[in-house]
Amino acid sequence: MKDIRTKLIRLFKEGYCTPQISRIAKAINEPSTTIHYNIKKLEEEGAIVTYKAIFDYAKIEEGFCAYVLVNVSPSEYEHDWSKYETQIAKELAKHKEVESLDIITGEWDMLLKIRTKDQNDFYDFLEKVINQVAIQKSITLVSLRQVKSDFILR
Repeated sequence: MKDIRTKLIRLFKEGYCTPQISRIAKAINEPSTTIHYNIKKLEEEGAIVTYKAIFDYAKIEEGFCAYVLVNVSPSEYEHDWSKYETQIAKELAKHKEVESLDIITGEWDMLLKIRTKDQNDFYDFLEKVINQVAIQKSITLVSLRQVKSDFILR
């Protein structure tokens, strides 16, 4: 049989997952039609943005996780700081290694969560992406073990 695991993983990360309506109905003792109606309503309201799979990242060769705090170079922006910062954030967020990116308050401008196969791939990502953007300084925090992710205790 054909191995399409990598294709499936990519699609699941993009939100190609669906709720298991019959399983939900059984868990909360409600009819499937009621579950379906309420889920559709939540989707239409924008309360549910997407569905996604939760992975054991080591098993899909993305076991290295690091958080990168970033300050954008002040010499690079003009009068509209928030527009410039958002533009840089959107460019960084396009990379598949960036699992999440937040614009934050305080001493740092952004917090990136990066996932790669190993530290070598992480280094390559830094060389390819972070060093090419108008970054004044950054600091990396490596995750040694993830205890809880997406509301799932491990």
